Amino acid sequence: MKTSALSGFHDLRPEKRLEIVKKFAGLTQKEALTLRNLGLGMKLADMMIENVIGTTQLPMGIATNFLVNGRDYLIPMALEEPSVVAAASNAAKLARPEGGFTTLSDPPVMIGQIQIVRLPNAKKAKKLVLRHKEKIMKIANAQDSMLVRLGGGAKDVEARIIRTPRGRMLIIHLIVDVRDAMGANAVNTMTEAVSSYIEKLTGGEARLRIISNLSVHRIAWAKAVWSRNLLGEDVIEGVLDAYAFAAADRFRCATHNKGIMNGIDAVAIATGNDFRSLEAAAHCYAAMKSYKPLTHYEKDAEGNLVGTIEIPITVGLVGGATKTHPVARTAVKILGIKTAQELAEVMACVGLANNFAALRAMVREGIQSGHMKLHAKNIAVMAGAKGTLIEKIARRIVREKKINVSSAKELLDSLHAKKKRFKERLKKRR
Repeated sequence: MKTSALSGFHDLRPEKRLEIVKKFAGLTQKEALTLRNLGLGMKLADMMIENVIGTTQLPMGIATNFLVNGRDYLIPMALEEPSVVAAASNAAKLARPEGGFTTLSDPPVMIGQIQIVRLPNAKKAKKLVLRHKEKIMKIANAQDSMLVRLGGGAKDVEARIIRTPRGRMLIIHLIVDVRDAMGANAVNTMTEAVSSYIEKLTGGEARLRIISNLSVHRIAWAKAVWSRNLLGEDVIEGVLDAYAFAAADRFRCATHNKGIMNGIDAVAIATGNDFRSLEAAAHCYAAMKSYKPLTHYEKDAEGNLVGTIEIPITVGLVGGATKTHPVARTAVKILGIKTAQELAEVMACVGLANNFAALRAMVREGIQSGHMKLHAKNIAVMAGAKGTLIEKIARRIVREKKINVSSAKELLDSLHAKKKRFKERLKKRR
């Protein structure tokens, strides 16, 4: 039976970890090698964006222990920050005894906006648009027969009048089910196609015709319970106090929500999805009610900690880098997901896990303690350590609780000097 509860996974060498993931996900040898070699050559890179001169790399880690709706997942996460993968794995481990995570999500519905200006009568134009919504949707759906055959396509038309310094404008929302796509290309094509008809209908002029990243119809929810017996009453009370702080203070709330996006963005990057649209949607959604946390914490009747998240997540499995980048394709295979909705739900779980882990760490020992321990190897490299000295210096500065570059440099110089003296004594004996 496959399980994501991989005890001691972090202690293994990268090659051994990859073998475990390969077996779990049924990767081919070529797919496994793609992860080691990153698989993105200059030819493919030059096809993806403009003015290519090279490529960059990010580490990809695997978050373990995730049990979502009764199914085990290994979560690929690509980012540069230490402790995020470990934090997600630990939070998921602590949630497993209570059943892990449960999720729900909206259908993959996006909003395409058409801006109409220079209207002779805005109220009359709005009524005309709503009266002819079936015709508008018919024009939109003619642009993507494949999407319609798959059950997607334009499903509704909304309209509202807004006041601006440039006068009244009619803003039309084309509501589109994009199925397993992120949706930008399909929605933008549809909004452009219907704009000329709307111009004739209203007597106005169409300006912007583009998707909105505030995907209020595409929300993912996740929930987890952390046992009072595992956390302890003090930690639970501390997390609740920290949550109350974020709910009442925007300065804290921005960092609270950033911690959520640490995990969500990392999965998005690993799978070739647009993390910038996710960031825009998340923070705008949080601001719809005076900028609030995207997560919520409370105690249940037994005193356990219950965490939930509600967040717009716009991701796809077809089109874009998800299909063109070999590493992204392999990451999707590791996840074993079949639909964009499933991916959104898993990502919501990761966001909740990372948020919980950050709050728990802060109320227990402060965020820097665990973070800097995991950062110790980077600090050793920054100090100039190479080879086996990296691990040696990292262990020493963690043990001595002096996790900074100056301490690492001092230790490195001391080891080099000791080695030099040893060589000199050996030379004299000869």
